[in-house]
Amino acid sequence: MKFIYSIISLFILSSCVGGKDLNYTSLSNGEEITDATSTVLDHQPWDDLLKRHVDDKGFVDYKAFKKDHNALNEYLQYLNNNAPTKATSINEQFAYYINLYNAATVDLILENDMPASIKDISGPLGQVWLVEHVMINDKAYSLAAVEKNVLQKMGDPRIHFAINCASFSCPKLQNTAFTATNLNSLMDKAAEEFINSDKNDLSDVANPRLSKIFDWYKSDFTDTGVTIIEYINKYANSAILKDASISYKDYDWSLNKQ
Repeated sequence: MKFIYSIISLFILSSCVGGKDLNYTSLSNGEEITDATSTVLDHQPWDDLLKRHVDDKGFVDYKAFKKDHNALNEYLQYLNNNAPTKATSINEQFAYYINLYNAATVDLILENDMPASIKDISGPLGQVWLVEHVMINDKAYSLAAVEKNVLQKMGDPRIHFAINCASFSCPKLQNTAFTATNLNSLMDKAAEEFINSDKNDLSDVANPRLSKIFDWYKSDFTDTGVTIIEYINKYANSAILKDASISYKDYDWSLNKQ
């Protein structure tokens, strides 16, 4: 019954996600992510906010961030006014949508008085991810729209380590803004840190316990023909066995506050 409910919920969520009108370029079109693309958009205001309010472990001082809420809103308005077009480089697009997702998530937490969990925020069908809170070209979109109809379709599963859902079990919020020039190296850093963090338990190489992220987004990680284990071993400090028996850890949705 739980499995059937999960399938129904996923179908409803997918059917309610918009964002198909947003501009993005897929990696399948042949353009590669590098760290050599010159920066066009200015993400320094977001970088400054992250440096002030996010520690090296990715935990957020939301009370202090609240004092800079106006600066955050100014950055979000800047992104709203400077959305990618079909001519925007893929590095710039990735950086834009990752930063937008993360900044809008922080804003959502601040707007709702820093709840114990992001899931305490109400939304359509009980899903905070469907709240149309993200502004792009003066049109409102949900976090789900940005993730599912833009970032996932761009074709690099490392985005699952780069975007943050304001929860303890999420990959940490990097305290450096993504840019067109640091995109590749910072996504690699995010992947390495998450895979080797306590969000996964790789101590038993025959029976690793993985984050539910690898279960929820399995198709993204295996789309290039590798297995989940092969993908993890690209970044793991100690490789798990190819025939390991995988289980998944419970997901802690409590707020990622300092």
